[in-house]
Amino acid sequence: MAKRTIQGVPVRGRRVIVRVDYNVPLTDAGEVADDRRIVESLPTLKYLREEGARLILLSHLGRPRGPDPSLSLRPVRDRLSEVLGLEVSLSSDVAGPDSRRRAEGLRDGEVLLLENLRFHPGEEANDPAFAGQLADLGELFVEEAFGTVHRAHSSTVGVARLLPTYAGFLVEREVRALSRLLAGFERPFVALLGGAKVADKLPLLEGLGPRTDGLLLGGAIALPFLDAKGHGGGDRRKSSPLDELARRFLDRSKAWSGRILLPVDVVVEERSSGRTEVRTPEQVGPEETIYDIGPQTRALFLDALREARTVFWNGPLGKAEDPRYSAGTREVLKGLSGVRGWRVSAGGDSARLAQDLGVLDSFDYVSTGGGAALEFVEGRRLPGLEVIPDADGEGDASRDESGSRSSPSDSRT
Repeated sequence: MAKRTIQGVPVRGRRVIVRVDYNVPLTDAGEVADDRRIVESLPTLKYLREEGARLILLSHLGRPRGPDPSLSLRPVRDRLSEVLGLEVSLSSDVAGPDSRRRAEGLRDGEVLLLENLRFHPGEEANDPAFAGQLADLGELFVEEAFGTVHRAHSSTVGVARLLPTYAGFLVEREVRALSRLLAGFERPFVALLGGAKVADKLPLLEGLGPRTDGLLLGGAIALPFLDAKGHGGGDRRKSSPLDELARRFLDRSKAWSGRILLPVDVVVEERSSGRTEVRTPEQVGPEETIYDIGPQTRALFLDALREARTVFWNGPLGKAEDPRYSAGTREVLKGLSGVRGWRVSAGGDSARLAQDLGVLDSFDYVSTGGGAALEFVEGRRLPGLEVIPDADGEGDASRDESGSRSSPSDSRT
């Protein structure tokens, strides 16, 4: 799935719109708490500046319902200015008069960041009129926000259908790395999955399962599977709709060659006293809550991972943000450093968790994508990638290299 990239395209003196993913966490003081997504975009931005492009950056931040000063991109602009080493301009509107004035006044190598895209209702609605307003600001479009390519929004799909479109270096790298989990991977292929959003993870399990030689399930995602097998206990003794979904999944998995490993012991907390104990899943009492995998499960998982040649990890194996219940996730991920295969992390806050636990070096590749990375690994077609022409010239290309595009009457009605 190689996509056409911006490498080698003449950009000097041209206004280049770049969709970046600066949806970063902020501190209580309103400063950027984690600038990884900003830093990851620098190779593309520096390349375009060195080639003489005039950059117009698009990003969202949070989920505002209309303009919200607490979700302004001003702190992002400030941090970007620091890491780029130049003053980045920030518009006071989104594709309005101030954005147009600033865009038209850009000189070669200068950078403009538009205010939060989601301040405008047309962004998430993929409104053709709003997409047209954004597209009118530039001459070329570069998709660099891999974390948003699963969304059919104005800034990911709408603009791309109006301007010559290319992948940035980050998107190129993400596609190349994650494609190794879809085809041509080395076996054994083992997926290590955790987290709490059980219903959201079922499509990932369905997509990954037939490809893997082993699915290792921990965290809350394992609980309905334990219940479906009759091994559940504690406050989960009552049936749940998820139990039936898990039961159906287990039935379908019998046709696969791989195996599914579930926790054989767990760390629980007694709710009234706060006391912790290690129990088998069946032994968990009604007043106890499961918060981590136990030592036998850690050894079981590490043994299954030891011979793997491809490993995919997503989600903690317990309540890993609490130091009392982080041992299971930390020990298993630390053990990945001894695996001689291709080790990939993707989805949600997995990268930040790995960094907090000191195990980031256990991975060969850490994706910047959350839902986009998971949907890619599931095997879905992502709208923000579909609109980028393939490297061989195939793909959804409704615009040519000169910057011409379909007439406004065709594209914005």
